[in-house]
Amino acid sequence: QVQLVESGGGSVQPGGSLTLSCAASTTSFTIYHMGWYRQAPGKQREFVARILVNGRTNYADSVKGRFTISRNNAKKTVTLQMNSLKPEDTAIYYCNAVPVMDDRHTWGQGTQVTVSS
Repeated sequence: QVQLVESGGGSVQPGGSLTLSCAASTTSFTIYHMGWYRQAPGKQREFVARILVNGRTNYADSVKGRFTISRNNAKKTVTLQMNSLKPEDTAIYYCNAVPVMDDRHTWGQGTQVTVSS
């Protein structure tokens, strides 16, 4: 089992940067693929970025080149560095964990990111 707590959201102007962090409470962090999803008002939750247990990363086309996901297995954290933010990045961002042995998704409570001038 794993519990996830996000932090680092806030308000920023277009072109600015934010760093989101997700802390995992678990005895076996290294068995989880970790990811970030987001949900804008009136829209469905969508995939943003993922980092697998082997360190391989995937990104949504909309954030490729601007966002970077990383993980620290010793600290049991996953980070999303967001640069060149756009108003369309405004959403609640959710941390996600999926164990390698099945497809059970665990979600954090979400953190709000607002990009506005």
